[in-house]
Amino acid sequence: MGLFDNISSMIGQALSGAGTSLVTGQVMEVLQQHGIKGVSGLVTQFEQTGFGAQAASWVGNGENQPIAAEDVESALGAPVVAAIADRFGVDPEQAKQLIAQHLPAVVDQQTPDGTLPQ
Repeated sequence: MGLFDNISSMIGQALSGAGTSLVTGQVMEVLQQHGIKGVSGLVTQFEQTGFGAQAASWVGNGENQPIAAEDVESALGAPVVAAIADRFGVDPEQAKQLIAQHLPAVVDQQTPDGTLPQ
């Protein structure tokens, strides 16, 4: 199993609840180091960079809108994506693909009642 598969597996476990604190915690730590604090800060970052509709769908109770990997990089910035990639030992291209694939579900799980945490 390659490193990419390991990271995908870890994220998959997080989404199923088995590794939430490991993966989500590490990603949130990287985000906080770059000034993005918590789920609210993450959603705000996407709103301020033109991806508010997608972020709102992740928080709301309806269907989660997808986001493209390039849009993840636009919203978070290349340094943040690179830091997340470094944390998990993957290249930035893989990191932004994984973030785009899993971020909507992670935010959705962190906002089960359709509102952002305080």
